[in-house]
Amino acid sequence: MNTFKSTLLLVGLMLLLVFAGDRIGGQNGMLLAFVLSVAMNFTAYFYSDKIALKMYRAQPVTRDELPRAYEVVERLTAKQNLPMPKIYVLPTESPNAFATGRNPQHASVAVTHGILGLLTDEELAGVLAHELAHVKNRDILTSSIAATLAGAITMIARMGYWASLFGGYGGGGRRERGGGIGGLLMLIVAPIAASLIQLAISRSREFEADATGAATTGNPYALASALQKLENYSKRLPLEATPSTAHMFIIAPLLGGGFGNLFSTHPPTKERIHRLIGRDLV
Repeated sequence: MNTFKSTLLLVGLMLLLVFAGDRIGGQNGMLLAFVLSVAMNFTAYFYSDKIALKMYRAQPVTRDELPRAYEVVERLTAKQNLPMPKIYVLPTESPNAFATGRNPQHASVAVTHGILGLLTDEELAGVLAHELAHVKNRDILTSSIAATLAGAITMIARMGYWASLFGGYGGGGRRERGGGIGGLLMLIVAPIAASLIQLAISRSREFEADATGAATTGNPYALASALQKLENYSKRLPLEATPSTAHMFIIAPLLGGGFGNLFSTHPPTKERIHRLIGRDLV
């Protein structure tokens, strides 16, 4: 199912770019957009994980540098029959974590420096089991591609806006292409479309990863406790993230103003806790 979603997103990206190219620059614009879409699909499939890690200045760590996390991940991957992923640390005190990569053989798990000092061993195991559940459920590629697609939609919106102001790229005049009004409409609608794409794929996958992670550790209370801590501390020391990558984190990061706040990519933490243990934490 997640392979189908990934394919659908890649095809959608290509069609979107070709359509935008036609609207902005006619036949020449369509051809340019097609070439661009092929390049972006290649990048999204093979390099979206590296882009996300670099964006947050994630640093790879060895077993000697982070034995606590390595031991937990090794135990959990053995239990789930998964390859050992690469481990990264984000240099921020805001507690959070995410997994990325195109398949279990090319997976990476990233944790912030802050989460390591905040959680107990059992809670950290719950969080890492959640992230490995994304790997096991094979939805890390879908989320990585969605991040690239969401960024591309916003980029297309800006391109359409500026191109329409100056009459397009040679495929027709401003009157034929709708002028600045059409470009302005794209600028308004595109970020909403990007948010809706993330919203559609993110909420259910978080519930699934919570359930899989809790089943793996056999301790749903530890994951519920970790989620509550992460929710509370993230409000005090938020991690600033782009709207196109916010869905990758275990707890929704700070998105700032604008369209980013209109759509939440995560289900409410209280609801996630209820699904895990059937009640509120005391």
